[in-house]
Amino acid sequence: MTWHAAFDLAGAILLLLGASLAFIGAVGLVRLPDLFARMHAATKPQTLGLLLILLGLALSVRTWTSITTLIIVLGAQALTAPVAAHMLGRAGYRSGVTESELLHHDELGEAYRRMEQ
Repeated sequence: MTWHAAFDLAGAILLLLGASLAFIGAVGLVRLPDLFARMHAATKPQTLGLLLILLGLALSVRTWTSITTLIIVLGAQALTAPVAAHMLGRAGYRSGVTESELLHHDELGEAYRRMEQ
């Protein structure tokens, strides 16, 4: 087996793993019960799935311009997904969409109650 064939095989495996994680995240968005669980399903597996897909593409394509573009996409995703999830969770909590009985620890509620006093 040549190095090119090994890189292509590793790239194909990473693409399949990344697509599987993205699919699991999509199923989690549909099936999970509350905002925080759905938010977790939208960010964690999707980000890792995209990372695996980008690594698989980098191993398959193997050109510097493509790898540079993939690194830019990875950086943008790694910076925006956690911020978007944080803002979505905060907005959902403030608007009362979340179910308080599903929360194990409500540190944010204690902070809001202290601010109101």
